[in-house]
Amino acid sequence: MNVATFLARTALRSPTDPALLLGTTALHDWRSLASRAARLAHGLRDRLGTGPGDRVAIWATNCPQYLELLHAIWWVGAIAVPVNAKLHPSELAWILSNCGAQALFVSDEPADAGAGPWPRTVRIGSAEYEALLAEAPAAMHEAAPTDGAWLFYTSGTTGRPKGVTITHRNLLAMTACFFTDVDAASAADASVYGAAMSHGAGLYALPYVLRGARHVVPESGGFDPAELIALSRSVGRLSMFAAPTMVGRLVDAISSTDADPSGFRTIVYGGGPMYVEDIRRALDVMGNRFVQIYGQGETPMTITALSRETIADRAHPRWLDRLASVGTAQALVEVRVADPQGRTLPPGETGEVLVRGETVMAGYWDNPQATATTLRDGWLWTGDLGALDADGFLTLKDRSKDMVISGGSNVYPREVEEVLLQHPAVREVSVVGAPDPEWGESVVAFVVADGDPRALPEALDALCLARIARFKRPKRYLFVDALPKNHYGKVLKTELRARLAAGA
Repeated sequence: MNVATFLARTALRSPTDPALLLGTTALHDWRSLASRAARLAHGLRDRLGTGPGDRVAIWATNCPQYLELLHAIWWVGAIAVPVNAKLHPSELAWILSNCGAQALFVSDEPADAGAGPWPRTVRIGSAEYEALLAEAPAAMHEAAPTDGAWLFYTSGTTGRPKGVTITHRNLLAMTACFFTDVDAASAADASVYGAAMSHGAGLYALPYVLRGARHVVPESGGFDPAELIALSRSVGRLSMFAAPTMVGRLVDAISSTDADPSGFRTIVYGGGPMYVEDIRRALDVMGNRFVQIYGQGETPMTITALSRETIADRAHPRWLDRLASVGTAQALVEVRVADPQGRTLPPGETGEVLVRGETVMAGYWDNPQATATTLRDGWLWTGDLGALDADGFLTLKDRSKDMVISGGSNVYPREVEEVLLQHPAVREVSVVGAPDPEWGESVVAFVVADGDPRALPEALDALCLARIARFKRPKRYLFVDALPKNHYGKVLKTELRARLAAGA
């Protein structure tokens, strides 16, 4: 089934209900939004020559047209290639070349034509874009479950990004998992896009389209805590996907202004580590509004989930352990932890996280070697290290490439980071391994601190010695103004290791 069917069905069921808002201004009801997507699909086909299987890229900041454009691409049977708007034009050019994009839609920000060659390019909201909407509504293409729907390019922190082929079946399964494991959204809710629609926030548009909820694009087109707090008051029942760093900024804003958080219904967080101290503070400030998901582009938003009820269950004897986990396997996937030979490890032992199910990608675009390495015997090898407990809760340790081996012992950076963040003067921290002639690798902590850091090393040493084994304690603390991050807010540990190698 074509996932654009969600929009068509909702338009029939709730034609005059509000569908899309820019800030507090209602732009379209469901009948209007579906009509625009169908007419835009006709324009894609007849004016741009787009057909089934063609790749159509979107390089745009969040805007009201994003939702109709995604659905128009699926409506005509093409594959959407949403690209992070923060990428450099040369990075975009590589993606366009790799996927053989047939057309490109850009936002109002000017594109650097010199970084091309570019495919046929249309500026969203321009006269050319509006001309595409002048056609009669097109009939929807009947997509096969295995047809590509979304081509997601990984962040590429260790090299060129790989294109993950996400099928209509994958997105249908993701939507089912959302309702089963994440949130029972309703037509009364409002999905607000503070995070980029080119990634998790855009993927999670689908459940809200199916439910007929309102879709709210902030006027800023991005994440602004004050703007979101205002929307929570005026629009109400806001639900959003957010990276942990965004959750922290929102919590800070609500705490500092004593704002009422009741207009936020659900905040789903994922895409990076949420430390225990941070989620505890978020609960204290905002209450029981949080759900955690763990996924990858290769199995979008769907490996595990930590439910709202579990996060809020302070009375459970293992509450803190569960807060440090990423929850249990979502309904339509199997999750296990294995050794390098693929043998399942017992509870409590650390190995690579493997996933199997209807949500797992078809493969990497035009990269059979990478596909064969990652998909083996029906299982997705995630590259993440973790351990399952006896109750099925998965606790991530780190990416396999980030583990530190010191003196023959494994040190998982996240475990050390969790301890260091318990000190009130530590704002951010990232732990990496540095080459060491005696130990192989030594543990180094890059710390963003509040105030004068000169007395911190001794205090942090004492904290570590009181919480974890001595060999896990950082041998060095390097204080920095900020941690290097990619466009998705993930810390670039490769850059930190490069700094150490360069002696910086």
